[in-house]
Amino acid sequence: MLNLTKSTQAFQEAQQVLPGGVNSPVRSYQNIGFAPPFIASAKGSKIFDIDGNEYIDYIGSWGPMVVGHAHPEVVQALNQATARGTSYGAPTLAETALAKKIMTSYPCVQKIRMVNSGTEATMSALRVARGYTKRDKIIKFIGCYHGHVDSLLVQAGSGLATFSTPSSPGITAGTAQDTISLPYNDIATFRATMQKYGPEIAAVIVEPVAGNMGVVLPKDGFLQALREETSHYQSVLIFDEVMCGFRASAGGAVKKYHITPDLVCFGKIIGGGLPVAAYGGKNEIMQVVSPLGPVYQAGTLSGNPLAMAAGLATLNILTEPQKEYQKYLETQTTKLLAGLQELAKELAIPLITHQAGSMFSIFFSEQDIWNYDDAAAANQIAFKEYFKIMLENGIYIPPSQFETLFMSIAHTNADIEKTLSAAKKALLTAKKFL
Repeated sequence: MLNLTKSTQAFQEAQQVLPGGVNSPVRSYQNIGFAPPFIASAKGSKIFDIDGNEYIDYIGSWGPMVVGHAHPEVVQALNQATARGTSYGAPTLAETALAKKIMTSYPCVQKIRMVNSGTEATMSALRVARGYTKRDKIIKFIGCYHGHVDSLLVQAGSGLATFSTPSSPGITAGTAQDTISLPYNDIATFRATMQKYGPEIAAVIVEPVAGNMGVVLPKDGFLQALREETSHYQSVLIFDEVMCGFRASAGGAVKKYHITPDLVCFGKIIGGGLPVAAYGGKNEIMQVVSPLGPVYQAGTLSGNPLAMAAGLATLNILTEPQKEYQKYLETQTTKLLAGLQELAKELAIPLITHQAGSMFSIFFSEQDIWNYDDAAAANQIAFKEYFKIMLENGIYIPPSQFETLFMSIAHTNADIEKTLSAAKKALLTAKKFL
């Protein structure tokens, strides 16, 4: 049995001062039934809690730690930046350097604006799209999470192509009324909606590789349909690559699926573990952003020198040509999922695995997963029991089947072997609930 005595005490104390004891809901382990491990440190592919437990980490701070924790080059870059001062609220050379680095991998991005979180990036991109098109309505897809933006934190109405209703108290009906929520991967419904509302649609925003209902891949033709319809009606197509950027491929989903959006939102990896995100795209659209244009967006910590240093160091490591890290990441991820599939076959367990580069997920399901309803229909109880055994055996994965797992360049073959050994025990336990 996993010893979490100190973590349990720490969680009880945290609950006195933080809502639910956490600063982001999924960390609370609310659906698991015990306190979350409180983390003391991390190095490479490992993470260590205050009780002295060691885990192989497949959360990676929910995606950013693609080069592993505390990579020496990232630490050195941060130390040097910190010694020069932690914030200026003024232009720096590092902002331009990181912008150019991102744009090298994403040629469709002609201008870019740094912000501090994925939520801020998507919120700003939508404001820019509305300002550029002078329209109000947007389309999003059920199961795609774009941060806690009021107009995006909505659920579908009574029909598939109806306007949405707030999914959280504190969001007004007026805020939600301009958002249309559609099923992910439903090409016919999307085209029909555009035919009805196209001239009123400012933007269509999508996770081109969904990562917030587990990893769900776009069907053939889905992203192409988004591009065709938005081009036809002169709406702005926004790819939210906060999660899949530099993960789905070296150039994210844009390169993997050969679709060019109008705007792209970034986060996670471009900060190397520090709070940073960005949005960017076509010159003609980004020209409306203040101070060039009338669409206002600002931030005292935008382009923070520490975040720029960590992000630039991370991307420099990841894109080092001779290292072929992207290939390594994908190979290691494929190896792990192949091992899981082999175990599931051996144990006669219905298991679906999805992969996009170094992002991956598993679902206890007999049918493939193409949208939120499919993901919700997978066996959540079996996953919960699987999670518990994995954690007890030193494997740190998200406490929800709706979250994504991530590989890093620090994960070794030995890590994968240990993970598969733990997974065999976890799958045997999960089988009892299938």
